[in-house]
Amino acid sequence: MSIVDNRKAFHDYFIEEKYEAGLALEGWEVKAIRAGRVQLKEAYVVVRNAAVWLIGCHISPLTTASTHIHPDPTRSRKLLLHAGEISKLIGKVERAGYTLIPLEMHFSKGRVKLEIGLGKGKKQFDKRATEKDRDWQREKARLMRHEA
Repeated sequence: MSIVDNRKAFHDYFIEEKYEAGLALEGWEVKAIRAGRVQLKEAYVVVRNAAVWLIGCHISPLTTASTHIHPDPTRSRKLLLHAGEISKLIGKVERAGYTLIPLEMHFSKGRVKLEIGLGKGKKQFDKRATEKDRDWQREKARLMRHEA
């Protein structure tokens, strides 16, 4: 079940591979995510000290959160991946010039998971070509509907 997705990622990047990662979250964050108070728009993923981190993801705390904790909505959150996956990502990001982008946050067996994509940035003309192709597909579908 999808919670939030990052539509802009597919506009700005060519996504070549996708990985599903767990998130190291605090209790109030899980409650806020279940309430849908999460935003991936400005978020990005970095590799630091042989670990993968989600930075800039904004989780708005609920007003009913506990009184003895002070929530930080944009703290860095560690992503949980297998060691083999992490080493493969490190190689691609550092040597091949790829970028890690958060694509979608969803529930899997009651756990919050983040789908991250390994992609290369699009240039402006690539974005225009993608948009033109999408418009043509839409126009073609509209014409086929009218003929039938």
